[in-house]
Amino acid sequence: MTPQQARFVIIGAGIHGLSTAWHLARRLKATGQGSGQDVLVIDKQGIAAGASGVACGVIRNNYFQPAMRELMAHSVDVWESDPEAFSYHPVGYLQIAPESMRADVGQIYTEQQAIGYTSELIDGPEASKTYLTNLFSDWQAPGISVVLHEKRGGYANNVASMRGLAAKAAAEGVTIQGGVTVTGLTLDGGAVTAVETDAGTIACKQLVVAAGPWVRDFWSMLDLPSHISVTTPDGVTRPDVPMWTYWALQEGTLDVDPHTFTDNAGNLPPVVHVDSDEPLYDDIDGGLITDKMWGIYYKPDFNFGGVQGGASPVPIDRP
Repeated sequence: MTPQQARFVIIGAGIHGLSTAWHLARRLKATGQGSGQDVLVIDKQGIAAGASGVACGVIRNNYFQPAMRELMAHSVDVWESDPEAFSYHPVGYLQIAPESMRADVGQIYTEQQAIGYTSELIDGPEASKTYLTNLFSDWQAPGISVVLHEKRGGYANNVASMRGLAAKAAAEGVTIQGGVTVTGLTLDGGAVTAVETDAGTIACKQLVVAAGPWVRDFWSMLDLPSHISVTTPDGVTRPDVPMWTYWALQEGTLDVDPHTFTDNAGNLPPVVHVDSDEPLYDDIDGGLITDKMWGIYYKPDFNFGGVQGGASPVPIDRP
């Protein structure tokens, strides 16, 4: 039976909802302000039923925004705290890039070093080629000018890691309730006081919406605008910008033995991420796929029994 009230209600049993529940429960107990019994997670289906259950699972500190650097380092610390429970594989991460990205990749490396995040920069075409062929004797990608090898990070098996995270939250006393669909929100003075669901109304003091791509629906429930004005750093204001834009990831798993994807020493390799501005040709018919910037990543996927990877996302245009 779904509780009729909870101090904290979290909508969504994916990576953000479950992580919030676990850390909140621990903080409440540590500060003497409560426990996991004050926290309720609800989901319209169940654990990892949405985007978190199909996510690529890559864990890295390779983002261009400087503000994310320490946040990602903290996140990696958490993954490393219990690799078995989180189904985490700390194999590292390779960012492999062309001349046009050389300065940006170097800047990421500089920021990583500033916070003590373990990585290695291989700068220059010849040095990059030597480094990569020392890892993979059959390396072929041309036009590479820089390699950033993050010695930390790697990947986690998506559904297994979410179940591990849910178990940690439940061990702290958190209730996780699947099969509960939110139908509305009750407000008083601009604050949410209850969550309306198909299983009844749940009164709450605090609400966390961790619904991933479905956040748009809750935004609408709060009567918030579908379009906004955005002012860029140079002072230009763009009016009537859609609040939400959706992109489709191009990802899949090749049906090959993941054990065949190893480095020269026979070890499981880092996650490989290549960005390139070299023309990309079909290896079957030789046709040109693109002559613009493209990117791809790949890694072993023992969950699906293959090699999993993806390319640049494409925008979704629909009413």
